[in-house]
Amino acid sequence: MPSLLYEKKGHVAYITFNRPEVRNAMDAETLVRLARAWQDFNGDDDLRVAILTGAGEKAFSSGFDLGRLMPLLGGGRPPEDEWDHALLQDRANVMRTAFLRGYELYKPIIAAINGYCLAGGTEIIQATDIRIAAEHATFGLTEVKRGIIPGAGSLVRLARQVPFCKAMEILLVGEAITAEEACRLGLINQVVPPDRLLPTAEEVAGKIASNGPLAVRKAKETVLKTSGLPLERAYELESESVRIVGLSQDAKEGPRAFMEKRKPNFVGR
Repeated sequence: MPSLLYEKKGHVAYITFNRPEVRNAMDAETLVRLARAWQDFNGDDDLRVAILTGAGEKAFSSGFDLGRLMPLLGGGRPPEDEWDHALLQDRANVMRTAFLRGYELYKPIIAAINGYCLAGGTEIIQATDIRIAAEHATFGLTEVKRGIIPGAGSLVRLARQVPFCKAMEILLVGEAITAEEACRLGLINQVVPPDRLLPTAEEVAGKIASNGPLAVRKAKETVLKTSGLPLERAYELESESVRIVGLSQDAKEGPRAFMEKRKPNFVGR
């Protein structure tokens, strides 16, 4: 079986870490497939939202496979298959795309976190927009315990998403926190029973997919692009997004459908 599954159902893409026997740890194949999945999702006009999750009931992802991936990246293990070669040949691009670290993707992503979400697992959820966790999920950036540091966005993203002192505690102490604590900090949106995890994610995905896709994309794009900018420049970008969406077919269809008391037929332009 592939180490990462990519499926399309209607307007929703499902991306699933698929190595449950090793807590869905990421190997070379996982990263290459993840980068390719994001690229396909980004380019498919029929897809409006993605759900990212892990196979099984124990783990979302425990991060990098320390026994396989780290020796490969560090030169301690030669490439053994097509996935190892693919990662090494385009390492920088694969990593930036897999972790959405500099790769522009403005379609919304929902993380359905079903257990251990550590190291690279916690890193990738910071690139998602809505995060739903099962009650038994745990989160943490444990890299410092191994003498390394997070390198897939957390040193930049985490302190922008949770209070500074808590971000530093997570980064410097390296211990895991519970789903309840992660929710209290605002790292995730909600905590649900395990059997409600995917249905809840799908319910949210359905609501997003029914909205105007251009409006949704431009809303996300504007939030990301204006982060950290001076107010005047940020307002300029906001006004440009409002102008683009306001001139779209969807902006005409939405109010018309409302007045005619029917479901809108959005086309994304």
